Amino acid sequence: MVEKIPWGEWAEGAVDVIKDNLDPLLDAIYSVLNWMANTTQDVLMTVPDLWMILIISVFSLLVTRKIIMSGLIAVALLVIWNMGLWELSMLTLTLVVVAAIISLLVGIPLGILSAKSNFLNKGMKVVLDFMQTMPSFVYLIPVVILFRLGNVPGIIATVIFALPPVVRFTDLGIREVPKELKEVSESFGTNWLQKLTKVELPMAKPTIMAGINQCIMLSLSMVVIASMIGVAGLGRDVLMAIQRVDVAMGFEAGLAVVLLAIILDRITQSIGSNRS
Repeated sequence: MVEKIPWGEWAEGAVDVIKDNLDPLLDAIYSVLNWMANTTQDVLMTVPDLWMILIISVFSLLVTRKIIMSGLIAVALLVIWNMGLWELSMLTLTLVVVAAIISLLVGIPLGILSAKSNFLNKGMKVVLDFMQTMPSFVYLIPVVILFRLGNVPGIIATVIFALPPVVRFTDLGIREVPKELKEVSESFGTNWLQKLTKVELPMAKPTIMAGINQCIMLSLSMVVIASMIGVAGLGRDVLMAIQRVDVAMGFEAGLAVVLLAIILDRITQSIGSNRS
């Protein structure tokens, strides 16, 4: 009989090595992410509920330029507020915003590098395929070991889960820029940075925004799943509803998640379709 390859033991050993040797770095990451989450939460929670609904609705109107859609977004927010889930929704939105920002800061540069190097692109595809096909629940195990329970490990697991679309769509968007446009920009004496910022990124904006949209949607779904490791927000109500077999609580929390997802989806899609 062929001896089993100890993949699991190797993974466990790698996590133990990281925990034993990189404690200062892990503590620094924990502090930064905790500060980001607390700051974002303070911003969202300091503004009174109805004023925040008005601010989001006006922002939606400015971005989408659609009165009916912005009105429906306001109604959706009022439904969440009426169900008494506003605070939990803002906690969920906080984690989504922080995870999405980190994913963009990491993913867009990686996507640009991948688009510029076929060798790097091939290696990146393997890593991204692994990240996307690995069951999302598996990410919760090592982050709990490294960062304990709470919002921070949830954010890290969410970033890992939501990062691949940003890298892939950024890579795709830049590669789809017509070769003729690149040659024209080079004929005018532009350097690589000018060509990237003035030609490639503007032309790739709709595709990149599609990646951002997918990133936000995946972040929202993962934040709900991460309630299993103590992440605050609507996911905790969903988890409690499952444990109690409480249909009413589960439906209301699920409805709030759906409404948040629709709002974020419509706003990001409108930004992506606006080429100005």
